[in-house]
Amino acid sequence: MLKLFQSIFGGNEARGRYPESLIEMAIERVVDGTYPRLRAQSGYSKRLRQPVIHAIDHVISLIDNLSAPLPAVNATYSSDPRLPALFVSAEHMREVFGKDNALGEFREGHPEIGEGVTALLLAERKEKNTLGVALEGDMLRRDVAQVSVSFGNHRLLDPSNNEEEARRLLKRRAFDHLISLALWRLSEAKSERAELNHQHELMKGKLGLLQRGGWSFEGKEGESIDPVALQGELDAIEAQLAAITIDDRTLSGQLDIVTDLLADAENQIWAEPVDLHLDRMNIKRPAENPDARQISFQELHNTRGQSLVMLFVSLNPAELPQRQKFSASSGQILAELGSPFGR
Repeated sequence: MLKLFQSIFGGNEARGRYPESLIEMAIERVVDGTYPRLRAQSGYSKRLRQPVIHAIDHVISLIDNLSAPLPAVNATYSSDPRLPALFVSAEHMREVFGKDNALGEFREGHPEIGEGVTALLLAERKEKNTLGVALEGDMLRRDVAQVSVSFGNHRLLDPSNNEEEARRLLKRRAFDHLISLALWRLSEAKSERAELNHQHELMKGKLGLLQRGGWSFEGKEGESIDPVALQGELDAIEAQLAAITIDDRTLSGQLDIVTDLLADAENQIWAEPVDLHLDRMNIKRPAENPDARQISFQELHNTRGQSLVMLFVSLNPAELPQRQKFSASSGQILAELGSPFGR
């Protein structure tokens, strides 16, 4: 049975040098996360081995290349231009962190954490064409075409009381996201056979549950997850998938889809640098403009066309307000299958 929150990384893996136990566990997690019936294929483990190692290489490199955590606290809000770009004020930053669901649950489960929490901050970047005012020489011009940049749906991922543990959790999440992309690819495969069409619909349902269970990077602000209910729904879908009759040729083709995607991991999920020149109102300016601040982010992308700004941060829980709790029913969770980066 697939365990949604099981971990496969120990936290001290060096790229290209992995214990056999990690490789075997990763192979089995891929099969469980996509379609357990793939085990009926002779030599499935051998066919998956090199693609899985390649995928592990990629996610470890992706997370290890994150810069050291930026202190996102009152004292540093004005000293790094990325924080004022992401949040309209220090108070807004504290408010966002204070109501973050993942951080709130972590704080409740770790009352001894003291002053240090490390997490990955994600936000959606949006650009909008507007008309504003601009000073050209001594002349103030109105109705000047401008581009404003805003950041929304802030959320924290995998908070931990130390950087090493946070990176380990993010590696697990990135690897699981690759699996969810492989499942998405399987669910999109077309077939005229009724039983396969039913299989694909079940796979889409499974994909939505995995996204909600932390196999991805994006989610909804304030979203809360019931792990027990989520696991129960997943087990029910797995039971239905197991009851469908599938021939060996179809299974072999499905295994090819999974191996091909993992072997192409770097083109499935990746990070790119983003350099912006913004004034204090988050309006884009030419680099030579005296009001422009250069702001550099890493932006996370996946093959489904989604992107999120990411910033590795460290927080001081003592500065934050008490958690504001939100909840979502199991029915709501199932009704909203979420985005490819869904939590």
